[in-house]
Amino acid sequence: MTEKNVRRSVEINDDARLLKANKSEAYFAVVARQFMKNKLSVGALAVLTFIILLCIFVPIFSPYSMQIYFADNRFIPPSYRHWLGTDIIGRDLFTRLFVGGRISLGIALVVTAITTLMGFILGGISGFYGKWVDTIIMRLSEMILSLPFMMTAIVIVALFSNSIQTLIATFAALTWPGITRIIRGQILMLREAEYMKACEALGINDFSRITRHLLPNLLPFIIVYATLNMASVILLEAALSFLGLGVSPPTPTWGNLIEPAREMMNLINRPWVFIPPGIMIFLTVMCFNIVGDGLRDAVDPKGRGR
Repeated sequence: MTEKNVRRSVEINDDARLLKANKSEAYFAVVARQFMKNKLSVGALAVLTFIILLCIFVPIFSPYSMQIYFADNRFIPPSYRHWLGTDIIGRDLFTRLFVGGRISLGIALVVTAITTLMGFILGGISGFYGKWVDTIIMRLSEMILSLPFMMTAIVIVALFSNSIQTLIATFAALTWPGITRIIRGQILMLREAEYMKACEALGINDFSRITRHLLPNLLPFIIVYATLNMASVILLEAALSFLGLGVSPPTPTWGNLIEPAREMMNLINRPWVFIPPGIMIFLTVMCFNIVGDGLRDAVDPKGRGR
């Protein structure tokens, strides 16, 4: 090969990479533009971002430490010193609210990441290859889906420990079948498409066919699942913690911060103890759901004309 041919080959490869990068940038620009047209979703994203920033920075700049408590300041109503009052041993509830938000959102994020990865891998293998692999994965997912979720989670936490690691493992083990079956169903339809048959005729390997040609078409379903699952995990953690089976105190989460509402004295006379974390759970779950709907319409070409 002459020097001129080599130079020409390099130029062609550079042009191909540049074209691919431009297409990728154009795609994300279209998605961002479509998402910005949905004012409700943009507002929900702004609120969600504000909540996340509060969870990050309030514990850093708060003058009150999580390890320090004052027995003389127990159950002080909201004031200029303690904006949300204090708890049973005098800890500042404003600081604990956002430290608890860190942990609740962190649990939801880790569980969603694990289940999404498991769902894509297992669902992709099941739908793409089928046969006995599909049978094993689907029967296993059906076994897990047949279990009563809350009862099974309570048993697992009671047998082991109600630590953050146990909750993450429990939620991930019980929720992966949902996204796995969604991914499998979509791949069963997409693998018979003409462009997939063309990929097979061109000799493209299975990994590239799944990641480069199937995954982009699955992105809307994965995004919707991830946002909805974040909301679901926050609610599940709150439910277990409210029952005393979530993360053990003194580590705060939004779930165990509403646990004092089980006592009639707190329910009637001390609403500042449990109402703020309840509001944060409501706002966060609602925002995740609205943002998920907006992202689905922006990513899915069928939803762009709505």
